[in-house]
Amino acid sequence: MKLRAFGSRDDENGKGSPAPEARSEPEPDTGPVVDPRKPAGKGKPTPRRRDQERARGMRQGPVTAPLTRKEARDRRKAAEADMTKEERKEAKAEARATREERRQLMMEGDDRYVLSRDRGEVRRFARDWVDTHRRLINWFMPLALFVIVFQLIPTLMVYSQTLFLVLIAVVVIDGILLGRTVNRVVRERYPDTEDTGFGMGWYAVMRATQPRMLRTPRPRVRPGDTI
Repeated sequence: MKLRAFGSRDDENGKGSPAPEARSEPEPDTGPVVDPRKPAGKGKPTPRRRDQERARGMRQGPVTAPLTRKEARDRRKAAEADMTKEERKEAKAEARATREERRQLMMEGDDRYVLSRDRGEVRRFARDWVDTHRRLINWFMPLALFVIVFQLIPTLMVYSQTLFLVLIAVVVIDGILLGRTVNRVVRERYPDTEDTGFGMGWYAVMRATQPRMLRTPRPRVRPGDTI
């Protein structure tokens, strides 16, 4: 009587076949090998160079404008914190030059830098018309200053009050006539414009009451010029 070998079996022809091989267990994944000689990471990604330059004010890009003065001040302080003394001096000089350039362009009437009330070809024409005409309302501020000085003198106080009332009456009457005249000439030059009415008249009156040297934008024409 023959005994069968362990791990074998007989097929139909009586021949034995080898036993299946044992499967090897997969080795556990222990992760990347860390070199103890290398320093540990700082735990956050390194910012890109262009972001660092933009934070320092060295690069201009599409950034969100600050909503408040405090936010703008905080951004400026954060940008200056990473700058050296020379970089801060250079940044202040550039900011000063930029402000001066913007101011000059605003005084020249550049629509990119003037106030919203001064923008547009129609408003530019109204300013030129006011600057080329002399009216009684142009003397409002100098006369008002004299009236204030007269009120400080007791003997002239009564006359100063009368003069002040006359001045107010002249300004009101001449201001109404000026507003109507400016609206008429604006409609003649720009018949399709909607920038007329009380807003245009008030704009012309406010400019006419200011001395020429204080008007913003700066006058481009002289009194008597043709526009």
